[in-house]
Amino acid sequence: MPVVVVESPAKAKTINKYLGDGYTVLASYGHVRDLPPKDGSVDPENGFDMTWEVGAESRKHVNAIAAALKDDNALILATDPDREGEAISWHLEETLRKRKAIRKDTTVRRVVFNAITKSAVTEAMKTPRDIDAPLVEAYLARRALDYLVGFNLSPVLWRKLPGARSAGRVQSVCLRLIVEREMEIEAFRAREYWSVKALLTTPRGQDFEARLVMLAGKKLDKYDLENATQAELAVQAVASRALAVTGVEAKPATRNPSAPFMTSTLQQEASRKFGMGAKQCMSAAQRLYEAGHITYMRTDGIDMAPEAVMAARDEIRDRFGEAYLPKSPRMYKNKAKNAQEAHECIRPTDMTRDAAKLKLTDTDQRRLYDLIWKRTLACQMEAARLERTTVDIGSADGQVGLRATGQVMLFDGFLKVYEEGRDDVADEEDRRLPQIMQGDKADFARSSLRAEFAKAQDGKDSPAAMLSQNESVLGLQHFTQPPPRYTEATLVKKMEELGIGRPSTYASVLGTIQDREYVRKEQNRLFPEDKGRIVTVFLINFFRKYVGYEFTANLEEDLDRVSAGEADYKEILARFWRDFSAAIAETSELRITEVLDVLDAALAPTLYPPREDGSDPRQCPLCGTGQLHLKTSRSGGFVGCGNYPECRYTRPIGGDAGENGDRILGEDDAGNEISLRSGRFGPYVQRGDATEDNPKPDRASLPKGWTAETMTLEKALTLLSLPREVGIHPEGGAIKANFGRFGPYLMHQLPDEAKPVYANLKDPADVFEIGMNRAVEILAEKRANPGGRGRAAAKALRDLGEHPEGGPVQVLDGRYGPYVKWGKVNATLPKETTPEALTMEAALELIATKAAKGGRKSAAPKKAAPKKTAAKKSAAKPAARKKAG
Repeated sequence: MPVVVVESPAKAKTINKYLGDGYTVLASYGHVRDLPPKDGSVDPENGFDMTWEVGAESRKHVNAIAAALKDDNALILATDPDREGEAISWHLEETLRKRKAIRKDTTVRRVVFNAITKSAVTEAMKTPRDIDAPLVEAYLARRALDYLVGFNLSPVLWRKLPGARSAGRVQSVCLRLIVEREMEIEAFRAREYWSVKALLTTPRGQDFEARLVMLAGKKLDKYDLENATQAELAVQAVASRALAVTGVEAKPATRNPSAPFMTSTLQQEASRKFGMGAKQCMSAAQRLYEAGHITYMRTDGIDMAPEAVMAARDEIRDRFGEAYLPKSPRMYKNKAKNAQEAHECIRPTDMTRDAAKLKLTDTDQRRLYDLIWKRTLACQMEAARLERTTVDIGSADGQVGLRATGQVMLFDGFLKVYEEGRDDVADEEDRRLPQIMQGDKADFARSSLRAEFAKAQDGKDSPAAMLSQNESVLGLQHFTQPPPRYTEATLVKKMEELGIGRPSTYASVLGTIQDREYVRKEQNRLFPEDKGRIVTVFLINFFRKYVGYEFTANLEEDLDRVSAGEADYKEILARFWRDFSAAIAETSELRITEVLDVLDAALAPTLYPPREDGSDPRQCPLCGTGQLHLKTSRSGGFVGCGNYPECRYTRPIGGDAGENGDRILGEDDAGNEISLRSGRFGPYVQRGDATEDNPKPDRASLPKGWTAETMTLEKALTLLSLPREVGIHPEGGAIKANFGRFGPYLMHQLPDEAKPVYANLKDPADVFEIGMNRAVEILAEKRANPGGRGRAAAKALRDLGEHPEGGPVQVLDGRYGPYVKWGKVNATLPKETTPEALTMEAALELIATKAAKGGRKSAAPKKAAPKKTAAKKSAAKPAARKKAG
């Protein structure tokens, strides 16, 4: 009976159902071995030999496979159909051969399928092959490169930039994109310009808007109206003239559907429409694939299998009719640079099943499947047919010209099902125009633009506006906008355009730079942290070649040639290592002060922007005599005064002190100055200045939810007065509330207690508002649960059942939200997944991922001593195996 090995238990369960009793299906739980995270695992001096190590969690999975092979002499490796899947199969075969679990008479074959359906799996079993050596070599080259960069460049960062955590071949280039975009935004200077529009009416009484495009007989460019004076003259010129339609032009237009999804476009669209991060998107797609609902989700191919195209066309005909079906199928070809994975697009495995028919309970999976299903059908549908109309309006003297544009949908075509999201704001061409004829008078409308005028002026920082006397001509002030910060969608798109990374790496790279605290994500936008900015500037100045966009893309092309069997991977590694090791050696000789001087000069425009009063931007605003310099700490880079420790002024590296809210709030009753300041750990308030007699004045960091912009003297004094005494406990001792390293808390010590008891508070407002009754109750609960740092046992929300390796799988309510627990493994649920919607398959995947990351030595629940032998024996026979008869 052949032993079939796949990556995950969910995939094993589905495939076992299709293959039946004649096969034993086991899961490897991903890679079974990896390079040990220590220096020397890749040896450049000995032909780039690699030392591999089987992980502690992987040993039991290898043991189960080896045990199954004692009875069966055929091994079928059915891991994913890409480079990573090929590598998993290669690692597994190598490991089993070293253990001598594969005998001389054991046949080892590789099968691949692009979808986990019965037909795809059974067809794949008919056409086995050997492991693809070039794909494995491409994996080895990438793994060696990532290791050589990470384990040689990261120590340089640790030594030269305290607080920096790591660098990577692709992650550092990705970080550079985000940092350079932030620098563009900081260097941006807004330019003022004005636009003018009029509200007109046709002879038939239908209103429409037109914008000014010609003034004084000359074509008006975007920036020609530079100020309010010019705009006011333009408004008067339009309002004082009689207007008529001078031309109407209607042109037919078509909109074709977008290509079916590949990995990068799926991540982009999921981000635009649902706000999903790349990691969240790929996790949901992985579960859909393993359940057999979609084809393989790591691909940069957009072609579709002929049978899938015909199935999509049949579904379009059945659902929407012949009018929505093109005469011939649509064909798509890759435009992405370096597209090399020979896979099909991401599509449903059954075109007749929409999201409603699947009845998916997981929100992420349901939304993502609906997106994939609609995009796949739309890509084979008729184009949308439109009519775009341009109407020109002018004055009799030819001095003023206006234009109105709009479009009419003649046939919706693919738009009946799906429309691709946009990263940029759409223009106004979608507006529909009324019936307009050449020669028609264009009178000013009876309704006015007053409401829009009022809306433009609503708010202190709103742009200016002006309205004509007849209230039908409006001038609006505009300012050019800086380039937008990247979202995960636009960053993936940019990396794809540059040829950096591959579909399977985008999610992990984006996750890494956020986990390293180089980048933070706010309202779906990516902001570089100070330490990320410092690391990037360091790499650009000392390792520019290796964070270069072209160099990284060219290296990807070399690795693609290895995949195709056209290049020797060791030659590529040798060429890379020769120059890279020399750069490492050269930089290692530099002193930290030399590095900081270079970075200080490189960041000068950002760190020390010109001041409005013309004073020296490097002069310390606190002491007035010291010079500001770039400094580093374990939390990242910051700007500090050169007169330290006499002057303790610091601020973040982004912007001037005034821009970060540093200011004097007032004085307390004793006449001490209360100031708001920006430190390396964020904004804080301080009483007085540091002196010889008082080197450490009272300080208090702003708690979560408090912003520098809203700070007042009253709030500052409240913070500086902490800890607050809530009252005297009934059994003695004062109860105090304060903010600490881990947030708001209560503190109390009974007369007979050796040390105080601390109890966390959930809401920062409780520090100022909590009363005695509730405080006593919280402290009583804390004392009643002294174990586990005094926290009550986590509440069980659901019992999912028994793990395949033994032990219950539960969903618990933890301090930081719901999580899955199995033995010693605790895996947090993704934000979009509710405890009620979590399936056992998804829980097993979360557990496997967490166990692999956490390196737990004994994740499974311990069994009683007399049952150890039985437990080992049962581990070798997985639940996925079915017995005949």
